[in-house]
Amino acid sequence: MGVARRAAALALAILLAAALLASAEIAECPQVETCLKEINKYGNLKLAISGDALLSLGYAYGDVVTADIGGNAIDVPLCQDYNDVDAGAAVLRVTPSDSGGKNEVSLAICSGDLATWLGIAEETAIEEEPGFRWDFAEPYADGVAVVLTLKEKGGYLEQIALHQLQMSNLREDYPELTDAQYANFRDVATTGMGANALYRAASPVNPKYNRSREADDAVRAAGIRTVMNMSDSEATMKGYADYASTCYSGLDVIPLNMMMDFETGDFQSALAEGFRFLADREGPFLIHCTLGKDRTGFACAILECLMGASEDEVVADYMASYYNFYGVEPGTEAYATLADSNIRKTLAKTFGVESLSDIDLAASAEAWLQKIGMTGEEISALKAKLGADIE
Repeated sequence: MGVARRAAALALAILLAAALLASAEIAECPQVETCLKEINKYGNLKLAISGDALLSLGYAYGDVVTADIGGNAIDVPLCQDYNDVDAGAAVLRVTPSDSGGKNEVSLAICSGDLATWLGIAEETAIEEEPGFRWDFAEPYADGVAVVLTLKEKGGYLEQIALHQLQMSNLREDYPELTDAQYANFRDVATTGMGANALYRAASPVNPKYNRSREADDAVRAAGIRTVMNMSDSEATMKGYADYASTCYSGLDVIPLNMMMDFETGDFQSALAEGFRFLADREGPFLIHCTLGKDRTGFACAILECLMGASEDEVVADYMASYYNFYGVEPGTEAYATLADSNIRKTLAKTFGVESLSDIDLAASAEAWLQKIGMTGEEISALKAKLGADIE
């Protein structure tokens, strides 16, 4: 079954579940007392209870739950994936053992850092693996109690139908895509960009989503010379299986090991460092993270705005990832909802406006790059490199 048909089937199944839920008598779910087990690289809070255990108590996808985290109470929808909510929104992510996940329960912010936002802990970069350490604030040094309470049964089901899309890691499930599309690889060809100057992709070396071979082949075909790797440390990047045999391993790469929260100083300073790296080297350039969708999407959107792209162009390039992974077609309700809740919302917040249509995107992007530490000379050099045609 093709990606678009799978996504449509999933959305229909969720809506049917909502209808059944509305007509059924649902028992109240018991309050759950658990604790914080660990904090991952992105500031997501992994809880001690398992996904199987929580679902067995009657909690279900689409429920709205009040989570009290060490005295901080927030309302969150119970979902399967971080992208089931808008960028910047909190989520209770539950993966049962039979889902191919890790049978985990975690609290997180989509494209954000919940641990820092709540003031629970502060992240410090270290040279040793895994490259980071969390130092807990004094009130939480002896542990963090977490209490989950059902607030509204099925209160988020309708939104899940628009957010929750199914992705496969099997090449044969995408017969309608080219190998490059399957690897989410494409030329960023918006207004102002030089021909063959900037590309974006899923990781050409991380095999997690079974797209690295196709991405590396596309990198070779495009003649990529310089790479901005947003997701890996140098040790992680070089530790992937078959790394040494890839075309990628011979390129000029800056591994930035960036988190997911676009608003933090660490993310912004790393982004500025990556852009300086591009400005100081020769193209064709490649920007990637793991899937080439969220971090890469934000970085490319900033550069597209800087170079003079329109809002529609920026949105279309960003949303191409949702077609490549989930089969979301332009003109559909899902497309409009995802575009509004992700890239439009994120850029508006970044530029400090209500609507992108009310501002000069190029001027706003340049002002924001200066705000995060780039000089006028560095920005001019970056624009010159991105605007040059490359044969």
